[in-house]
Amino acid sequence: MNLRPKSARSAPPPAQERPIAAADSVTWRRGLFAFPRLATTWKLHWILRIAVGLEFIGHGVFGIMGKAAWLAYYDVLGIPASIGWDLMPLVGGMDIALGLLVLIRPMRAPIAFMAFWGLFTASLRPLAGEGIWEFVERSYNFGVPLALLLLHGVGTSLRHWFARITTVRRLRRSASEFAWGLRAIIGSYLVGHGGLGLFTDKPLLIEHYDSIGLTALVGDPHTLNEVIGLFEIALGVLVFAWPATGMLVFVLAWKLSTELLHVTAGAYGAGWEVIERASAYAAPLALICVTSLLRTGIVAPIARPR
Repeated sequence: MNLRPKSARSAPPPAQERPIAAADSVTWRRGLFAFPRLATTWKLHWILRIAVGLEFIGHGVFGIMGKAAWLAYYDVLGIPASIGWDLMPLVGGMDIALGLLVLIRPMRAPIAFMAFWGLFTASLRPLAGEGIWEFVERSYNFGVPLALLLLHGVGTSLRHWFARITTVRRLRRSASEFAWGLRAIIGSYLVGHGGLGLFTDKPLLIEHYDSIGLTALVGDPHTLNEVIGLFEIALGVLVFAWPATGMLVFVLAWKLSTELLHVTAGAYGAGWEVIERASAYAAPLALICVTSLLRTGIVAPIARPR
């Protein structure tokens, strides 16, 4: 016999204890569309998941379209241009399939491969003679997929690696390390992008600045490359040392604005260039989520209700 008062029996448990069906589900209907009500860790899941999916879809589209810049990377592997053009649609199709897969049915094995693939493709850039800053700037290509994998934990068996993800790890003990990882990703891509302007004087950046009339404000456009590059390096170091929420919002706006210069410059496939960098925009949002967990100490529910 239950002797508790009716009001006590009907009172819900604390928010951090009761399971939230919308938060615990990884389906689009009960996940993304209920985003405002999600536990913070599940918001982190969706931010990283969508970003990784868009990153690979955007990159894959260039393979389907055929991007001449890729030929230099094939050459590093000893693949001639004649074969490289034929491989591009296959590689692009694989990237698009991986991007769609993580959006529709997230699994650990494909996400782990995406992290490796992002690291591999980023490594080809300095090997192709583009310099180390190109690799550093693309830290988000492999860092954000890796963060998504670590959020859910590595597989414990072959079946587990290929099972649909339905749980998130508690970040109670590892939230600080997770935050440092995101800080490293953000700091690296800002420092790397700044290094492209300050140390290598990348001509493409001058074209971008010229597309919105910035070069008309200075006598030497190369000076603009150096000044903005120095600013981005300083910003990256500052974010790594002190990632205040307002600063992270500024970094998101800055990164999105600079990538939109592909559009103003009329670059080939400009819209896909912006989409391909979705992980760079997601990293500051993800760090804001982790910082809120550290600040409040609230941890998301572990598994979705059966």
